Amino acid sequence: MKVLISGASVGGPVLAYWLGRHGFEVTVVERAPSPRKGGQAIDIRGAALTVADRMGVLDEVRAMKTTMRGMSMVDGDGNEIMRSTEETLSGGRFDSPDVEIMRDDLNAILIGATDARYRYDDSIATLTQDGQGVDVTFESGEKGRYDYVFGADGLHSNVRRLAFGAESQFLSHLGMYVSIFTADNFLGLDHWQTWFREGDVGGALFSDRDPGVMRVNLGFAADPIDYDHRDVDQQKRLIQEHCSELRWEGPRLLDAMWKADDFYFDAMAQVKMERWSAGRVALIGDAGYCASPLSGQGTSLAMVGAYVVAQELGRDPIAAFDRYEARMRPFVAQNQALALENPGQGAAPESVQRAATSITLD
Repeated sequence: MKVLISGASVGGPVLAYWLGRHGFEVTVVERAPSPRKGGQAIDIRGAALTVADRMGVLDEVRAMKTTMRGMSMVDGDGNEIMRSTEETLSGGRFDSPDVEIMRDDLNAILIGATDARYRYDDSIATLTQDGQGVDVTFESGEKGRYDYVFGADGLHSNVRRLAFGAESQFLSHLGMYVSIFTADNFLGLDHWQTWFREGDVGGALFSDRDPGVMRVNLGFAADPIDYDHRDVDQQKRLIQEHCSELRWEGPRLLDAMWKADDFYFDAMAQVKMERWSAGRVALIGDAGYCASPLSGQGTSLAMVGAYVVAQELGRDPIAAFDRYEARMRPFVAQNQALALENPGQGAAPESVQRAATSITLD
């Protein structure tokens, strides 16, 4: 059977790996011209660690984990008001089986584990399905027919739009916007995170293996904004507009933003749908059930969802998507609730661990 997956970030390669193991011929289409650079540090927890282990990549993932010595928080003038180190956080995030890894590092590991065909700089233009398969027209003009099509293409999923309708039906805005980009490490951060906030505007700075590079988060609170999620210049202007009054290193951070070629911007939002499948088209990860970065569980949801749907499809295609939904929905509901338990500060560690281990993978 031939399968097409849209999206080559986290869920897409994991799904490609497991479908390949079940004997499917897999193509992954990705709008970006190459694997995307940049991104924030993301967490792999609970059941997702089991998925990585069963893929044979867990040792490699752990070898690439971040090695933060600690974190601090500063006020609007840059004065330190709080500091925590690995030693003082015994029993917390630094003393945990969870793995924190840079998004692009994890992406490279997952893609390297697959035997799928990757089709970059292209996207799906149309989907037409019948009882036996799905006819696809790509934006490049090429056409293909597949037994199944999966959307692993994020919050603004193209597959979801084509198969289910406008995203406005499914997005629940959480009142914040966030950006991330890389910059020269002009603060000299050394395996360290620094957080700052002024009113409804704030962010975080962190460095890891490369001492010359710093990753920058800038964000702000706001009601829903009408913007083009593919217009990077417009998104940078939004950050400039809302963060222009930042003191401390605000001006230098904004200047670095305009020079960044790996800028990412999006809303904190969740996706809630009654169904994640329509005929032979199905969604995984953020495309179907984004929990938002506030949950700390987006990566784990994508990896676990990919594993479960591939497992069900490999066992018996008849009603595979129904079984996928039955297994995943309680897990998704728990994880989406995490983002609402402690808005802006992350979920309590006990809740994260409980939700991350609440699904059976066998």
